[in-house]
Amino acid sequence: MKIRMRRAISEDEKEQRRQEILAAAKVVFARDGYHATTMADVAKLADISYGSLYWYFTSKESLFHALMAQGEQSLRAHVEAAISAGPRKDDLVTLESAVPFRNAVRATFEFFESDSALVKLLFRDAQAMGGAIERHLFGIYEGFISDIESIITQAQRDGAIVRAPARMVAFSIAALVGQVALRRAVTDDGLSATEVADYVVQLLLNGLLPREER
Repeated sequence: MKIRMRRAISEDEKEQRRQEILAAAKVVFARDGYHATTMADVAKLADISYGSLYWYFTSKESLFHALMAQGEQSLRAHVEAAISAGPRKDDLVTLESAVPFRNAVRATFEFFESDSALVKLLFRDAQAMGGAIERHLFGIYEGFISDIESIITQAQRDGAIVRAPARMVAFSIAALVGQVALRRAVTDDGLSATEVADYVVQLLLNGLLPREER
């Protein structure tokens, strides 16, 4: 007979248990979708009793919100760190002012590559969830767009990117990144995150028009 873990007592144990629940919830939500997921499903995968789960999260909705907030914080921290790091040795972008933009796109793909479950939660069926959940997802997406917009605005000041409404440019980039990331979460295209990011950056910076080889 399988014995469930004892109740967490210390604050460190409680936080560890909370993280274990969030990790299990991410797997179940990504696998079954929000509506089909039950708290019992999460409790079973987290190896915690059904009643104990409610010590940490009062409802499926609160659990999902916590999971999304955690994902948003992790993504933004990852992208900010990549931008601060500056150009890499293999950086293909020749315009110095475009490096933060390239780093942000590459970091986003690398982050999503390591967390396909989050990609499914953010970009798959998000519009069909409704209510507070849809508003939360919309807020995360808008935050992502705002981060890109700040990079675009600076690049436009430096003359590295075409003059156009920065918010619209940022929205277009976010839409492309999101859809490519979602496709890669469900389909293996045989490319690394870096290769995909390089292609997307070159596409966005240079367009699809052929250029003479040098």
